[in-house]
Amino acid sequence: MNTARSMIFAVIAIAFATPAVQAQTAGGADSGATAFLVCKTCHSLEPGKNGVGPSLHGVFGRKAGTEPGFNYSPAMVNSNVVWNEDTLSKYLIDPKGFIPGNKMPFPGLADAQKRQAVITYLKQAAQ
Repeated sequence: MNTARSMIFAVIAIAFATPAVQAQTAGGADSGATAFLVCKTCHSLEPGKNGVGPSLHGVFGRKAGTEPGFNYSPAMVNSNVVWNEDTLSKYLIDPKGFIPGNKMPFPGLADAQKRQAVITYLKQAAQ
């Protein structure tokens, strides 16, 4: 399957997953894991396991566009962003606005509580 087709399927999956994720993240201990389901459509937490998006294992402290084996956009590679809570939050709010020209087809995660749940989950599960 080509990359463009994979991205289309990922966007469709996100569109259908979002209402279920919103209903399940109204609280509870697994809210980070549940909120991450939207991300999991394209990203893995396993080291070196890239999908439509790069593996997010070890993402904290990593320079954007440097996960081995993933074909990043020039915009991501040249962004000089280092992933931390602040940069991830800004990126997850508006991926295209934070790094113009990146190829992530995700529209953003406006809900601050869900966004923080994803970031906290990544800090725990992706290291």
